[in-house]
Amino acid sequence: MMAAMRAALFVTCLGDTLFPHTGRACVEVLERVGVEVDFPLEQTCCGQMHANSGYGHEALGLVRRFVRVFGDAEVVVTPSGSCAAMVREGYARLAADAGDDALGAQVRELTPRVFELSELLVRRLGVDDVGASFHHCVTFHPTCHSLRLLEVGDAPLRLLRAVRGIDLVELPSATECCGFGGTFAVKNADVSTAMLTDKLRHILDTGADVCTAADSSCLMHIGGGLRRARAGVRVMHLAEILAAVDS
Repeated sequence: MMAAMRAALFVTCLGDTLFPHTGRACVEVLERVGVEVDFPLEQTCCGQMHANSGYGHEALGLVRRFVRVFGDAEVVVTPSGSCAAMVREGYARLAADAGDDALGAQVRELTPRVFELSELLVRRLGVDDVGASFHHCVTFHPTCHSLRLLEVGDAPLRLLRAVRGIDLVELPSATECCGFGGTFAVKNADVSTAMLTDKLRHILDTGADVCTAADSSCLMHIGGGLRRARAGVRVMHLAEILAAVDS
């Protein structure tokens, strides 16, 4: 299971401010499989919120900062399919729109080395079993960016199936969006709420104790709905389950 690799952790601004335990779980899992983890202190937002709101020019400074901070990393790993997709799919477009050929070249050199956690473990390192144990009933929500842009496929499920003690139950209509979509949930609150209601109904239908995903943003949205409904189901990031070692 050992892997000769040094990875820079991109924890994301959401992780840094609201879900630091997810970042810590990533480090624990990566170190367990032999990856040496760096944490560049100058990192900040990837700029996705700006770009998705039509402020691509304002996001350029964050693109340049990301390239500067992570440019020398062997690989960059993040617990967010959403942010990984922004770097891999969005940065080249922003550089091209700005007519910045030099930045575009830097982006093209860096982006093949940027991975979401599950794809790094399964696709790059060939690791399915990270030595986790978690004795709970769990259902998995595949987030839109990881599913459709990163195309991580069954990598998260392969990792979950290898967790000892887990009762992994299939989520009905799993590929339907939870309704978060970043600023979409703010600008289109009624539609977002309707989509969330459908997602919550499917989660409750599984009878699971825990809903997991590879994006804290979606889990924040889903978790808020579950708490308001007093559903008795908690949300946990995939990394937290993979870091767990229950007795």
